[in-house]
Amino acid sequence: MHYYQHHIGDFIKDTSFLTNEEIGIYLKLIWLYYDTEKPLPNNMFELSMKTGTRDNTEMLTGLLEMFFTLNLDENSWHHSRCDVEIEHYKQQLTTASKAGKASALKRAMNKNSTSVQQAFNDRSTEVQLTNNHKPITNNQIKEKTNRGSRLSPDLIFPNEWFVFCKEQRPELQPLRTFEQFKDYWIAQAGQKGVKLDWDATWRNWVRNTTAPKTNPADIVRLTVPRKNEPDAALEKIKADERTTRPPTLAELAKMAELRKAKV
Repeated sequence: MHYYQHHIGDFIKDTSFLTNEEIGIYLKLIWLYYDTEKPLPNNMFELSMKTGTRDNTEMLTGLLEMFFTLNLDENSWHHSRCDVEIEHYKQQLTTASKAGKASALKRAMNKNSTSVQQAFNDRSTEVQLTNNHKPITNNQIKEKTNRGSRLSPDLIFPNEWFVFCKEQRPELQPLRTFEQFKDYWIAQAGQKGVKLDWDATWRNWVRNTTAPKTNPADIVRLTVPRKNEPDAALEKIKADERTTRPPTLAELAKMAELRKAKV
């Protein structure tokens, strides 16, 4: 998957009781789920290797049992939210593939029709020159034959539109940009909402869209480290633990003895 919807509010609400280390492991499980686009295998050794929890399989098991559901028939761990997002992603791919094939077929048909139309235009021009000495120009024919269309409310984000947005304006969020584009043009009344070429309209929209201003305090940046590089999120968690770790049992016992001695 190119990306997935990370709902910050839901995530914070569901994980507010977890430690930083537990949140880091839970995120790794979700990333592994989306990366493979399938449920996690019921193999503790494999999962502990891929999440860096070989020394703490008890925590890994607890997170799996809390946030995932074990399917005994498949012998795999399912996550309901991940399954919904992956299914939606696959439906978009299928729709985009069908739209691409239909677009290619339409272009081929238009090319053939243009050749036939051009031959007809040339013949019509000859007839008009012979009879009336007033030729009918191609522009006059296009004015009569070219008709625009409105944007369909059922349109699903085409894959080629997504790719264009990512390549031309990487600072934009493709899905949000598409939703704004769709809502704007569907709401347009009259001739303003009619376009001859929606592909070109989308490209112009992407080029002219102003990137939204972001507040770093409202953004949770979730990144997967490159190969052979430390996980930035886990390194931050470890650093926090070194500076703000809770007292050990031995330290708590020593503190209790000192309080008793003062009394």
